[in-house]
Amino acid sequence: MPEQSNDYRVVVFGAGGVGKSSLVLRFVKGTFRESYIPTIEDTYRQVISSNKTICTLQITDTTGSHQFPAMQRLSISKGHAFILVYSVSSRQSLEELKPIWQTIREIKGTDLPNIPVMLAGNKCDESPEIREVSAAEGQAQAQAWGVSFMETSAKTNHNVTQLFQELLNMEKNRNVSLQVDGKGKKKKEKTVKDGGEGSASGREKCLLM
Repeated sequence: MPEQSNDYRVVVFGAGGVGKSSLVLRFVKGTFRESYIPTIEDTYRQVISSNKTICTLQITDTTGSHQFPAMQRLSISKGHAFILVYSVSSRQSLEELKPIWQTIREIKGTDLPNIPVMLAGNKCDESPEIREVSAAEGQAQAQAWGVSFMETSAKTNHNVTQLFQELLNMEKNRNVSLQVDGKGKKKKEKTVKDGGEGSASGREKCLLM
């Protein structure tokens, strides 16, 4: 179990070159870079309000390399939620998520049903000629794992904010969201609807500041 703190930790996994960093940078900074720069591990933070307290959305962008298993296991043990990213133009990148998913299952154990996990098919803006994984195949893999699924494009900003919104909306232990107070000044202006898992009263409500 992750230790109690004001951080809400989201960990992003996937093979090298699938666009993990691009998704995170698009979400956090609203930018996109064409060049590929391999990541060892980067952490991005967003300050969010939780009723009368301050908490931090911490997003860990992990390496696509298999050379750092200890770092990978540490990220899993500390993570509250996970995004598993593959490229729709690379079937191999979807296959490479399978051992990561098995490690998440192993480490989280009986807590897993309560942990938000999204499978993200990135680069959905690519031409159909080079697509190797259909949306239906991605959805089927997500169903087999019991996780949620969404296709994204960091390049065109398709479903990027929605990906993180949906992930946080799946959190059962506290009501975390990217809701904004209606002033219309923030980049992440879309609202996550309450998930219908029972009353939100008495649960922690996190808002993007």
